[in-house]
Amino acid sequence: MYIHIVQPGDTIWSVANLYGISIEQLIKDNGLENLPNLIIGQSLVIIADQVLYSVQPGDTLFSIGRKFGIPPAAIASFNNLNSSDLIYPGMILVIPPISIRRRSIEVNGYIVPNTPEADTSVVNEVGTYLTYITPSSYVVNRDGSLKPLNDDAIVTTSKNYGVAPLLSISNEGEANFDPALAHAIFISQELQNILFNNVLNIMITKGYYGLNINFERLFPEDRQLYNDFLRNAVNFFHQYNYPVSSALVPKTYDITTGEWWGGHDYKAQGEILDFVIIMTYDWGCVACPPMAVAPVNEIRKVLDYAVTVIPREKILMGIPFYGFDWTLPFVSGDRANLVDYREALQLAARYGATIQYDTLFQAPFFNYVDTSGRQHVVWYDDARSFQAKYNLVNEYNLRGVSYWALGLSAPQNWPVLSSMFDIVKLI
Repeated sequence: MYIHIVQPGDTIWSVANLYGISIEQLIKDNGLENLPNLIIGQSLVIIADQVLYSVQPGDTLFSIGRKFGIPPAAIASFNNLNSSDLIYPGMILVIPPISIRRRSIEVNGYIVPNTPEADTSVVNEVGTYLTYITPSSYVVNRDGSLKPLNDDAIVTTSKNYGVAPLLSISNEGEANFDPALAHAIFISQELQNILFNNVLNIMITKGYYGLNINFERLFPEDRQLYNDFLRNAVNFFHQYNYPVSSALVPKTYDITTGEWWGGHDYKAQGEILDFVIIMTYDWGCVACPPMAVAPVNEIRKVLDYAVTVIPREKILMGIPFYGFDWTLPFVSGDRANLVDYREALQLAARYGATIQYDTLFQAPFFNYVDTSGRQHVVWYDDARSFQAKYNLVNEYNLRGVSYWALGLSAPQNWPVLSSMFDIVKLI
């Protein structure tokens, strides 16, 4: 795998020719179908086993390294050259690919059901790359019943690709996650029994593989009650050989206060559950000041804590498929517009932006001025930032990753993922 950074003068044809791949492959792997032109600073993922480059007049190791986004010393070493050795026109150099430590991981994708046709299309597109798929979500009612979910097409189609569907339950209210709803379930063994049996009936009827519990924004004082609820769920569903997992908010230490953090006990959940999904995103969010949605430096802080209290082999790290477009200057109370990969690139192309890359966050961004003269900044994810996140999965030896959410555009993710990992299949 190679990652090419678009330079002035690059075209789809010239980049494809440089790496010896087809234009069709370049367009497909990078979601370029509706882009009017390449954008300076844009990353392009290139899937090629080996690239041979014929040295041109005026080339140096530095200029070749810049062309391919690879340190000149790496090219020299790969070709048994000293950095001071002369190169000459017609000389053939092997351009080293990105070094990858390949291993097997589990991959989950949350998906918000749409129409059966749209859901089937999404699963057909990405099913090869998934271990689990999790429709989001069955909302718990106060009587232990569940709001219906139009998930049939997702569950049925996923099995064509050996993808194991997970049934997700949540305490979502009308406007946000509802801590009082969760509390009512936590304090009643009768309601829990009703809830678990309702979940079990759906799992059996529809053919779910396991359960994912996504209870958020809990009363901090319900922390132990939530742990007990999870123990009860595991004891119940393990009788029927269903694995049980949860979704955890990102924390860098054992925070016991606050409506988003206090109720989630990393250590207890790591002991109780089969695995957990840590939602390592939303540093940049719809109502937050502009920054990367999932900055690598912040994810690292979460993982540094998580692996001290949760077994590494139980952790799926969250990866977002969305970014945001903020109007500047940002004022408290402002709300950003959600954009996915294709929408971000279309904005950059429309306004003639140059894409930059933040080396601390390891994420791309760009600025533009709209037709009303307002300044904007857009943060999103691309091949480079996906690769940086996957490097963390290897570095921390995690179980795998989980996406929010399938259906958003992330074409570069899939070739990067499949070039670095083998995907575990359970069914």
